[in-house]
Amino acid sequence: MTSSLQSLFQEIAKSRNQEELRSLLSGSSGTSHVIPHISEYFAAKRCNLFFHQQLPSEETAKSSLLRKALSLDYNPVLRYLVERHTAVHDEIVLPPGVWKTICPRADHAHVMVGPIVHQGQLIGGMALTRDCDSPAFNQQNLADLSALCLHLSTWFASRQLESQQININSFNTKNIINISRLTPRELEIAELVAQGLKNSQIGEKLCISEHTVKQALKRIFRKLEVSSRAEMVIQLFSNANFSTT
Repeated sequence: MTSSLQSLFQEIAKSRNQEELRSLLSGSSGTSHVIPHISEYFAAKRCNLFFHQQLPSEETAKSSLLRKALSLDYNPVLRYLVERHTAVHDEIVLPPGVWKTICPRADHAHVMVGPIVHQGQLIGGMALTRDCDSPAFNQQNLADLSALCLHLSTWFASRQLESQQININSFNTKNIINISRLTPRELEIAELVAQGLKNSQIGEKLCISEHTVKQALKRIFRKLEVSSRAEMVIQLFSNANFSTT
């Protein structure tokens, strides 16, 4: 039986954090597997939820096909998504049949992507493809994917807020000034350091690379004019009460 949009929304909402969402999507840890339900709903050959931090850069992509797929100059569908933060399929930006000349894979004959957005930034997306024997995606598919990505974006935003359980009222003036120097992602990383997590664990929790965590900590150290993790925690969280769960 084909899944409904409402059932997909409800399955996503069950996840309490990003790890659970990934488990739900991948079907690991004994959970139901949502990706096949999404593929079934959209009659898609392939379906994938991705976050930008997971993707290789155009320069580090191993295959020439992947380098082209990640190139905004070469891939008009990706360029449309990045520039407009809105769902798009290949026939929105190209005449019928032209996408096949850009991507020769038979199971990628038609492609549709939707945005996952947080704090005005495109942080990831949902991508679906159909094979050469299937019809192109249409406007109804586009509207349904937009609704699905809206729920994913809302889910992500609400979980991010829940994870930042710092009581600002307990900060002294110096804490507030120091915190104001950091971006939301930098503050999130600093919180996890304060909870005792290592760089690799922070990367896993936030779905970013360990290298990205290290670079963020370097920026935080410069902004706060500190030279150690302990100093950073004291500068930001002295006299603060926050959850370590």
